[in-house]
Amino acid sequence: MATLSIEKKPKYERIINILAVAIPLAVAVLLGIRQKIDLGAWTKVLPHVIGVINSLTAILLMAGFYFVKNNNLSAHRKTMTAAFLLGAVFLICYILYHISNESTPYGGQGFLRPIYYFLLISHILLSIGVVWFVLRAVYFGYTNQIVQHRKAVKWAFPIWLYVSISGVIVYLMISPYYV
Repeated sequence: MATLSIEKKPKYERIINILAVAIPLAVAVLLGIRQKIDLGAWTKVLPHVIGVINSLTAILLMAGFYFVKNNNLSAHRKTMTAAFLLGAVFLICYILYHISNESTPYGGQGFLRPIYYFLLISHILLSIGVVWFVLRAVYFGYTNQIVQHRKAVKWAFPIWLYVSISGVIVYLMISPYYV
């Protein structure tokens, strides 16, 4: 009699899959809390910090691309690690701002309004989806699984770059309306 064999996924894959779901879910839950927490006036600067983080991340991503294309793998690894760490700092700043401040409505009118909302919605949706690709790319890069790293980066890089740049544009478009 034949036995049914279910292939176990490697441990790293389970962890990455759990994190790729848990991170956006945790952010959604925290953002869904209606009662804001008073963390102080200092949180009002966080949107500006987030704008800088997104700008630096985009620069680091492009630098990392440049370095890998020029076979400077040490510089590539350093810039990509810095971009990943900035992503973590971004997440912390984003959560701190949104659990302590009401969302700022976009005040623009005319043709800029649909552009703003397109960028905002695509930015949010792609930022959720890119987590899985980035986690895989980082894991494969650090474990020198270059073939798998390249496959993950094929998706992670352009999405992450779009998310970073669109985050800057969204910030610039809404920044005049911060109180």
